[in-house]
Amino acid sequence: MYFNSIALTTALLAGSSMAEIIWDGRFTDKSAAEIDKWSWNNQVGAYQYYIHGAGATTDYINISPDYANPADISSSDGARITVDGTSSWNGQSMMRTELIPSTKAAINKGKKYYHFSLRRGADNAPDATAEHQIGFFESHFTELKYGVDGSNGKLQWMTDGKAQFDMDFEANVWHNVAYGIDFDASTVEFYHSTGGDKLVSKAGPMKASVSSNGADWHVGVLKFSKTKEDWFFSSVYIEDGELTTSISGPSGGAAPIKASSTSAVPSKAPVTTSSSSAAVVKTTSSQVAPTSVTAVSSSSSAAPTTLQTMTKSTSVKSSVSSTSAAVAAPSETDDAGCTVEYVYV
Repeated sequence: MYFNSIALTTALLAGSSMAEIIWDGRFTDKSAAEIDKWSWNNQVGAYQYYIHGAGATTDYINISPDYANPADISSSDGARITVDGTSSWNGQSMMRTELIPSTKAAINKGKKYYHFSLRRGADNAPDATAEHQIGFFESHFTELKYGVDGSNGKLQWMTDGKAQFDMDFEANVWHNVAYGIDFDASTVEFYHSTGGDKLVSKAGPMKASVSSNGADWHVGVLKFSKTKEDWFFSSVYIEDGELTTSISGPSGGAAPIKASSTSAVPSKAPVTTSSSSAAVVKTTSSQVAPTSVTAVSSSSSAAPTTLQTMTKSTSVKSSVSSTSAAVAAPSETDDAGCTVEYVYV
């Protein structure tokens, strides 16, 4: 039987998702070792890790299957991000533990979807009386906030310091989030669900002061108190093309394709890599680690990001208002021998 190859290819593509993961920050059994080893001179793994306190990496970042959203069968692990009184970065008064995507992909161009799942536990719960900034960009054009005055214990989605959507924030409930950001049109959309439910549009698109250098999305928490808190992140990735509403990503819930690897981290799970594909159907690689299932994680290196971090404190009563506090601007020499100045607004 004769098949028209062009027609067959067209049919296959038409039946496939047009979504493509261009940066994969989903945690795996190798993420802990990569984050611990990361420096400006050794940019390994999916994340830059420089915004944290002076303690050991495990004081602030821990990776485990217990911390993953169980509804995401494409992710083997999640991250517990701890923020406490030792989490001051460069002498700042706010406490911070944050990861930054490490990638050369154009995550700040065109229309992109920034995905992550978030929950809190009953132990080391967030202080509802102190402001928290979560999953934010340095210009704060889109972010989640918690503990803002007048929010009544709600988790809030913000654009340019204005509350646009509120969510109950109960212990051990996964909140699945996607920011739909159009960097050309300067608009933002908000998609949300809980547990294993598919993402649903909740707000937008709406105009915002969209701005990013491609290395300033903060996966983590900045807060204005010193109490010890644990925040859990899972299913973190950035997508091009159409929005994937499934919590398991554009694979449609299929488990990642496994491949062999020859390198390993001592006393950790084997090192794995993922490859980005320009085709509609994306192929990833992973490796089965002892006693756990693995998922994909990108390991592309990125040029050093700007270390300028802007923070805005927002007070919300009957309406939302935004204030900012000036912070001293220290300078230091980084691992590459360059003098870096920090500017805080």
